[in-house]
Amino acid sequence: MRNYNSKKNRKKNKVPVFSIVIVAAFVITTVILFMQGMAGAPGRFGDDPDDDQPPNGDLVVTPTPTPTIEPTPFIPNLPPRVEVRGIWVGVEHYGNSTYMNELFDLIENSILNTMVLDIKNEEGQVIHLTNDDFAAWRPERAENVLPDHTATVAELKSRDIYTIARLACFKDPIGTVRQPQNAVRNRNGNVWSDNAGVRWLNPFIKENWEYLAEIALEAARMGFDEIQLDFVRFAVGGALSDRDLPNADEFAPIITEFVSFMRDTLRGVGVRISVDIFAIAGLSTTDSRLLGQNVQSLLPLVDAISPMIYPSHFAHEGRGAHGNGSGSLINGVLFPRPALDPHGVIYNTLQHYRRHVDLFTSNNPGVDVAEIRPYLQGSNDDFLPEGFWMVYGPDEYAAQIQAVYDAGFTEWLFWAHRGNYLAFDRYQAFFP
Repeated sequence: MRNYNSKKNRKKNKVPVFSIVIVAAFVITTVILFMQGMAGAPGRFGDDPDDDQPPNGDLVVTPTPTPTIEPTPFIPNLPPRVEVRGIWVGVEHYGNSTYMNELFDLIENSILNTMVLDIKNEEGQVIHLTNDDFAAWRPERAENVLPDHTATVAELKSRDIYTIARLACFKDPIGTVRQPQNAVRNRNGNVWSDNAGVRWLNPFIKENWEYLAEIALEAARMGFDEIQLDFVRFAVGGALSDRDLPNADEFAPIITEFVSFMRDTLRGVGVRISVDIFAIAGLSTTDSRLLGQNVQSLLPLVDAISPMIYPSHFAHEGRGAHGNGSGSLINGVLFPRPALDPHGVIYNTLQHYRRHVDLFTSNNPGVDVAEIRPYLQGSNDDFLPEGFWMVYGPDEYAAQIQAVYDAGFTEWLFWAHRGNYLAFDRYQAFFP
């Protein structure tokens, strides 16, 4: 058995008990969001993987009861539990052996212990499936096929690095072309697309679940320790009323059922599972409903939940991209220019997630829940107006990490859409 916690600065190796009982799907209301001018904010939602913009409002925890879930026996043969501290690396870097080796060395010699690699990204690129049952799903052009990760995973494991495979689920420009009957459709019968022209797989079609599960199983065969589900939600941009879908009240139940299906599939082969969600899903019941991401329902199903908390994507007091004229109120604190206060934004957003965890565990004693493992901002988002963004270097990286610890959590991941973790001396934040 590999000892992922043998490196310096790793704290402890605990093996929690995970629930495998699936409750009837439903939406749990645990929060009330008081909106303050956010409804018309530009860029409130977007389809960029970084675009996770919480509202300009504050959360109040209510005594609404959460479901009662019985404790379940320990499931053996899972990879050792790791307090994850890692980085995501995009496909554009896989072919650059020099850069990849630099990242390997960075992880091996710092407090980092994890690398996230795509196995299917939001462009619809996917690893080549060996299961002939899914031959009709395979992209026709080589540039749409991700490389086999077996050698990369073996290299990471030889360095005692925890491996996570990121699987972009329902946002799929390629799969929806290959299988248009499985796409979200307009009420007139045509394939629907969001405001960026991107097509989405329909979460209500179970054949899509089987396709995504087979990609995950392919990653498991390559040796990944964990599968991370991204875009496990409904689109929130475009002509939403034109979609031929059930009422939005059914979104969270079907997403919860899908995650439960993936959990059972992956646990059967000894692989852990996590989900990425919009941070707003933990702040606003309205947006949680539209996304289909219900924190309370997901907590007992997965090993980790990663709210994507990028300060530059919160509403600011200016105009233009993500501006609403007032800023964002989070946990009772007003942030006029959120990108300039990474610690404050991360810390106060995580207070909402702490309440979700506390509320669930108080109603379900003895039931293990997901670790809260936020995605932090690793990029310079200079699309914002001048004065509303800044360079994110080692100080800003360190401030976000400290905010996670100050909020009482221990795990985190960084997302830099260009993968440039060595630029601006950012890597210094990963050394004690």
